[in-house]
Amino acid sequence: MHLTVLGSGSGGNSTLISEGATRILVDAGLSAGQLQSRLEAIGVAPSSLSAILLTHEHGDHVRGLEILTRKFSTPIYCSALTRQVVRESFKAPGERNWKIIHPGQSFTLMDWEITSCPVPHDAVDPLGFLFRSGARRLGILSDLGHITRVIREMMKGVHTLFVEANYDGNLLQNDQKRPYSTKQRISSQHGHLSNEQTAQFIADIAHEGLERIVLGHLSSDCNKPALVTGLIQNKLGALGFMDIEIHCATQDTPTAMLPVRQRMPVEVSAPKPAGGPMIQAELF
Repeated sequence: MHLTVLGSGSGGNSTLISEGATRILVDAGLSAGQLQSRLEAIGVAPSSLSAILLTHEHGDHVRGLEILTRKFSTPIYCSALTRQVVRESFKAPGERNWKIIHPGQSFTLMDWEITSCPVPHDAVDPLGFLFRSGARRLGILSDLGHITRVIREMMKGVHTLFVEANYDGNLLQNDQKRPYSTKQRISSQHGHLSNEQTAQFIADIAHEGLERIVLGHLSSDCNKPALVTGLIQNKLGALGFMDIEIHCATQDTPTAMLPVRQRMPVEVSAPKPAGGPMIQAELF
C-alpha cells in the first residue's frame, strides 16, 4: 500500500491510496485537469481509479469531481448527506455511481477494509477513514476542529497517518487578512486543527510501529512547516520516538509514493540518533 498526496491546502485537496491495481482517490478538490495531470505524472491513468472517497462536500475537496466523473465512470463513496449536497451543487453522475457510507461502519473495497469515522467540522456529515490491508494500517484525517475520543481510539495502531495541521495559533491571531469571524471559525471546535492540537494527537497515538506522519492542509499565511514539524519533533522526542518520519504535503506538488508499512523497532543495543525524529526538510 502506498500514499501519495496529490495536493493539500485551501486551494484543493486530493490523496491517492494505491496497492497493485487498487487505486482509491480520497477527495477530488483539485481541478479535473490538475487531477488528471498529477495522476499521470505518477504513472496512474485516471481511468484506472477503483473509487473516489469523499471526506465532505466543501469545494476544496470536490472541485474536480463533476468533470472527472463525466469522463470516467468511477464509483463515488460518501455519506448520504454528503451525496445530497454534492448532487444539488452540480450535475453529478447517475444513481448507479454513488455508494453510501454509513458513518462509523466498516466496509470492504477491493481487498481493503475501510472504517469511516465522524469528524467535527463545519460540513454536513464529514468523515475520516482508517484503511486496513493485511497487517498495515493507514489513517486519513482532513478538516476537523478537534480530536474526539472516537477518533483517537480508531487511529491507535496506524503505521502511517495523514492529518491536517492547519495553523499556528500566534500567526492566526496576528493575521491581518482574515476578519475576526473567520479566525473564530478556523479555530472553533468545528474548524481546523492547530499545530498544537495535531502535535498532541500524534503524541497520544505514537507507538513503536508508527513509521510516518504526513501533514496536510497547512495554511500558506498562518503556518510554516518548520513550526509544526519542530513542535511534533519535540513531543515525540520527549516520548523516546526518534525515527518517525514527518512530511509536509503542499498545494502545488504531489508527494512521493510513500509506502505504508510497520516501522521495525530499533534494536535495544543500537544507539539512538540525536536530534529528534527524522524530518523530511524538503516540501513535496
